[in-house]
Amino acid sequence: MTKLAVKRVYDPPAPGDGRRILVDRLWPRGVSKDRIDLWLKDLAPSDALRHEFHGHPDHWDEFCIAYATELGSPPAQAALATLAAERKQGPVVLLYAAKDENRNNAVALRLWLDARPNSVQE
Repeated sequence: MTKLAVKRVYDPPAPGDGRRILVDRLWPRGVSKDRIDLWLKDLAPSDALRHEFHGHPDHWDEFCIAYATELGSPPAQAALATLAAERKQGPVVLLYAAKDENRNNAVALRLWLDARPNSVQE
């Protein structure tokens, strides 16, 4: 597998980004389509989980556990397969719109993927 980075969607694209994949449920305001290569909204947390975490950002661990459960759903598994295929082609950047750079769904997704190196890559 190739490099997997996490970046805020509002940050300018860099030459080494590779494929820029949005993993949010909602399209970010003011972002044109040419800044995003692929939108995998089925990798985003559900609206209910997103709202719950937004109201309680200090519940990071609980969010990560609940999000990991959601990643087991069939739509998320299909999106994970797409992500794995993209990673086989070259570098990938997971894009998110949240203001918190350390606690957001893209970081949680990367942590989940790092903990399961063989779960979706083959």
